[in-house]
Amino acid sequence: MVNGSRKHILVAGGAGFLGSHLCDALLSEGAHVVALDSLLTGRRQNLRHLEREPRFDLVESDVIQPIPARLRSKKPKFDQIYNLACAASPPHYQAFPEHTMLTSVVGTRNLLTLAEELGARFFLASTSEIYGDPEVHPQKESYWGNVNPTGPRACYDEGKRAAETLTYDFDRSARADVRVARIFNTYGPRMRADDGRVVSNVICQALSGEDITIYGDGSQTRSFCYVSDLIEGFMRLMAFEGKFPGAVNLGNPLELTVFDLASRVLAMTASTSGIITKPLPVDDPRRRRPDISRAVELLKWTPSTSLERGLEETIKWFSDERSREGASARTSINREITVPAGPA
Repeated sequence: MVNGSRKHILVAGGAGFLGSHLCDALLSEGAHVVALDSLLTGRRQNLRHLEREPRFDLVESDVIQPIPARLRSKKPKFDQIYNLACAASPPHYQAFPEHTMLTSVVGTRNLLTLAEELGARFFLASTSEIYGDPEVHPQKESYWGNVNPTGPRACYDEGKRAAETLTYDFDRSARADVRVARIFNTYGPRMRADDGRVVSNVICQALSGEDITIYGDGSQTRSFCYVSDLIEGFMRLMAFEGKFPGAVNLGNPLELTVFDLASRVLAMTASTSGIITKPLPVDDPRRRRPDISRAVELLKWTPSTSLERGLEETIKWFSDERSREGASARTSINREITVPAGPA
């Protein structure tokens, strides 16, 4: 509650994997939530369970376009703006590289300007990808990264680096009260089967009995954070009071190899799938593990969901999703507002 009244919160990218879970968590705390999403990679079905929720609205619009007039209203104005608007899986963001870059740059500027106009606190969902293929391990927020600025991942990596620059510039000039989270690999229900990231790939292939594809020799490492833990970190960072601490790493510091992950999923699904290898993609990070000392100190946050429990929940969700394939046509959010592609 703000000054005795209900918080009004905008979640850009609210129909996505992370965004939809964030909407749920904010609603559970009594907020009124508006999800803004182009539905390029976000999905209405992620929000279907909210279609009768009176404190929730979905606005279909692209953050690259001018912010819809209705969202600029100051009655009631937004107290908080979360910017989660950008495809995050390599196949998706590489399919539309120009749009990916503009979403991070133009979209972030549009949302920062809205935050400035309304006096709302602004949250940027940045990424561990800004560290590139790191030469420092584990990665601290002070590390500047090792990014290929012209490679196929640059539209996302450099886009997020530019989004952080804009966010820090608004902070330095006292134009907005900002928070920045650098997200490490996250998994859980509502991931897309075609997400292209290792957890969804391995689980879907294991459930279907297809050979599990490992890129490289499987010795590259990742650190996997369950979605509910990450969302708690988001909300603690947004609620943090005091001087802007700079970017905060949010992720699980438990590091394991991709081969180990595949072996665990095979065992948990009792799958007969084999494992095959393919060449490692260009600029794919060899090691990835967050130093979360800042999050522990400032937010009193550490992930609490074990890998086994998180994988169990994610495997169950994908299994249920497979059984729902071919079900009835999609339903729409009953208060959805369709915004033209041109100026609002």
